[in-house]
Amino acid sequence: MTDLTLADLGWSPFFMSQLEIDELETHTPARITEVHRDRVNALSETGPLELTLDPGITTATVAVGDWVLCLPDQHRLTGVLERQTELSRGTEYHTGDKQLIAANLNTLFITTSCNNDFNPARLERYLALAHDAMIAPVILITKADQTEDADGYRDQAMSLGRHLEVILLDAKSDDITEILGPWCGKGQTIALTGSSGVGKTTIANALTGGAALTQDIREDDARGRHTTTARSLHRMKAGGWLIDTPGMRGLGVAEVAFGIDATFPEISERAAQCKFRDCAHETEPGCAVQAAIASGEIDPERLRRFNKLKRENAQATETIAQARDRSKKFGKMVKSAMQTKKKNR
Repeated sequence: MTDLTLADLGWSPFFMSQLEIDELETHTPARITEVHRDRVNALSETGPLELTLDPGITTATVAVGDWVLCLPDQHRLTGVLERQTELSRGTEYHTGDKQLIAANLNTLFITTSCNNDFNPARLERYLALAHDAMIAPVILITKADQTEDADGYRDQAMSLGRHLEVILLDAKSDDITEILGPWCGKGQTIALTGSSGVGKTTIANALTGGAALTQDIREDDARGRHTTTARSLHRMKAGGWLIDTPGMRGLGVAEVAFGIDATFPEISERAAQCKFRDCAHETEPGCAVQAAIASGEIDPERLRRFNKLKRENAQATETIAQARDRSKKFGKMVKSAMQTKKKNR
């Protein structure tokens, strides 16, 4: 891939404002396309690059879609620019780890299908991550041509928030590029997420003109085999960039309290009107949420899922904070020991 400008790659004043003049003279901006165990691939105005990471930077702290500074002649990545948006999920709560999924996204395509894969609770998890990261979510429901109740699936998805973009698709149709075009133009970056077997690779191929292998789904549970095995950045025919992601079986939440409230606005707004600040929205007197359930304004199943996500997020956030505190204390202890050792020499 050649003849790409920084603007073609998604560069904006947000990233330019982070650089000093001398950095532009000595370093080359590049965008990460793949992250491997000990190196990364990137694209710059001069073409593809393979880079090793300077000390203090690990592949766990770099995401596909990141903008970085590098020294191409030395094949070195020297710094990572601040992200405009960051999509991550909670994973290892006991260690305090969060897994980066993608960086500098404008839109998250949350893909599901008109069969057993359709799961409101899982969609709400994706929505919470997107809302918390200030990334616009769009729900894509595939296999609309294989059911007589496609509108029913769309209505269920639209009930998961306000002003949600929900699109019914036949992933194999010829008009995918036209339908999804508004989110795929120059300067835009999208990510495709969702379970395996719902048509992500087929959609990705349509948007990029690629020919990634697709695999059949299992008829017994409507689940697919993993086709995409690693995250990667691809240019779309409309000029934007697509980050394809593997199907994720686990989708933990951590440090996304804002995103959860934004995903359940009818509940979070009523919760602010409860008599008690720490209302659990169960049997407490003066609970505005329970009053809304009684009047039919809130779905009790939505409240159940809201409470579950809130509890999981609180536990994970607390554990991550404790782990970070332990890591900070350990770092201070090591630094102190090294200073003492120097004094005793």
